[in-house]
Amino acid sequence: MQTNGRPGFTMLLVLATALAGMAVQAPSRAAEPGTALQPPVLKWQLGGCFNSWCERGWYSSPAVADLDGDGSVEVIASAYSIVVLDGATGALKWRVKSGHDRSEPDAGNVGRTWPGVVVADVDGNGDLEIVTAHGGGIVSVYDHEGYFQPGWPRHPADGELRGLSAYDLDGDGSLEIVVTGTAGKVNTWVYEHDGALRPGWPQLADDSGYASGIYNDNAAVADLDGDGLGEIVVPSDVHYICAYEAGGSHVPAHPMYGGKAWGKVGIWESQAIELRGWGACDGVREESYRTNFAHGPAAIGDVDGDGLVEVAAVGNVYDCSVGHPPGKYNGVYLFNADRSRYAAGGYDWQAPPVDTGAPLSEDYGEIENNQPNPALADLDGDGELEILFSSYDGRVHAFWLDRTEHGNWPYAVYTGGPYRFASEPAVADLDGDGHAEVIVASWVEKGSGQTGKLHVLDSMGNPLHEIDLPPAFGSADWNGALAAPTLANLDADADLELVLNTANSGFVAYDLPGTANARVVWGTGRGNYQRTGSFLHGTLQGSSKHVEPRLPGPGDVLHYTIRLENPGPALAGVRVTDTLPVELEYQGDLWASAGTGSEAGGVITWTGAVAASEPVTITFSARLAAQVTAPRAIVNTALVDDGLGNVWQRSATVVVNGRGIYLPLINAP
Repeated sequence: MQTNGRPGFTMLLVLATALAGMAVQAPSRAAEPGTALQPPVLKWQLGGCFNSWCERGWYSSPAVADLDGDGSVEVIASAYSIVVLDGATGALKWRVKSGHDRSEPDAGNVGRTWPGVVVADVDGNGDLEIVTAHGGGIVSVYDHEGYFQPGWPRHPADGELRGLSAYDLDGDGSLEIVVTGTAGKVNTWVYEHDGALRPGWPQLADDSGYASGIYNDNAAVADLDGDGLGEIVVPSDVHYICAYEAGGSHVPAHPMYGGKAWGKVGIWESQAIELRGWGACDGVREESYRTNFAHGPAAIGDVDGDGLVEVAAVGNVYDCSVGHPPGKYNGVYLFNADRSRYAAGGYDWQAPPVDTGAPLSEDYGEIENNQPNPALADLDGDGELEILFSSYDGRVHAFWLDRTEHGNWPYAVYTGGPYRFASEPAVADLDGDGHAEVIVASWVEKGSGQTGKLHVLDSMGNPLHEIDLPPAFGSADWNGALAAPTLANLDADADLELVLNTANSGFVAYDLPGTANARVVWGTGRGNYQRTGSFLHGTLQGSSKHVEPRLPGPGDVLHYTIRLENPGPALAGVRVTDTLPVELEYQGDLWASAGTGSEAGGVITWTGAVAASEPVTITFSARLAAQVTAPRAIVNTALVDDGLGNVWQRSATVVVNGRGIYLPLINAP
């Protein structure tokens, strides 16, 4: 052993051994890294349905949070009406019709819910709110009991609202509500938390850029330029992408574009035509292939780990000499914050990947449209992000920064028979082996009488499990799930669950056995419950757990400390669950520096907010059973859920009847 070589210094090693030649018992675990991942198991179905039918589910991804602070989580979801379901059982807790609140029990829905449900602390008061947007042009903010917050709802447009995000654009501690819709050139509104329209909005209302209707949850929100303020990137039904500052002004593009803003630079397959500023649309590919973003969302992330964020966008490449549609293929682009095409570290996206796959169908009368929502995730553990999206070619794609698809990507959900499309991917390292799994749902052609599947793929695009979703409930003649899966812990066990918004069998949950050590990367639609299409920088990854003493004997009292640390921004809906091993008995002294803690049946639960740079400390004690006389290791694990779809596991280990071994210092020569 080598050390720093300081003379007279000794070092204590606490070894996980007890008696010489005796192995230490390791904690049990359903799936160790490198072993086969167990298949999902149906937990409950028909969530939110009526006696003989279910509301048609669309592209709205559910959220999971402990709304009422009772230590148990709820599923918050919407097809048309908004439902809150018990996480463990799927039982209905309450329902409101879209565009109304619980004071109007007999109201009718104003329209369907396309974007994912937002659950966040909108006003910064430590309590969670629910935000939804619908057909009929209504956006609403509810308290956690289903009543409108003051100033809400708002009615920005008569057309359908298909995009929704919440983000603290100006750093004042409250979230702004960004909503986009199909109305046309004026397609983006930003509201303060109290329902006031933010100065500078709506956009686009002049000729400073090009925009049209937005037909998917396209907008992404993040701090593009590192100034501490949020920017909004908004693709729409043109071959342009607008980008706005928090106050509504346009983000400028790179000077090579001649002083234009993002929204004035067209997106062509050929960068040469893009730089020239126009194409002839004469049928020659270089002059005619450009990309429409009616259904083409953006995502924002630091793809190469250099501290700067990039913008990925997926759109429908078409021949402008023919018109749009038909599409040729889904084109994926990677831009720097100044709109220039990404090129760094030996990677070059100035020429994007082409001909990724022709559409099976673009007719929603035949099969509901595919929506190519990009997800960003490090699949192979190399520290760089891959770009994943599901395409109208019936496949799920994953592009590395070298602009190629590795392993067995793309993965085909359609291999013949009725057409089949896949949802936006969710991504998590389910078995803790350092490589991420990809989870998508699929749906089938109308009139087929068939149902979609739940697909679990490994990091290289190989199928691990393909499980039929429940059949349609009622008179519908097809089923599947259009929305991204949501990964969360729904009950008191250590494993994750998965929630789906199905088309015709309500909300459905699956157990994911052996996922106690899972690391969620992109855990729900648009990446988080604020639906920003970006990585929120509030994180509990630096949280820790400690125990004293570490070498106890039978009957000793163990003192545990959990420290929640968040560099910011604030996380409002944090939940800690600590299930004591059978050898330990809780001693009744749970304490927390903030939030609310409780204990029942040997399960410690804490809920509350973790503010930026203000750690929360949780302490409690447990007595070791006197009957434990053999040498062994006891591991106590806490699950730390940030309320945004990310769960971290923090463990503390004691060695019962062990001994500390002191080794002498060995100086390096």
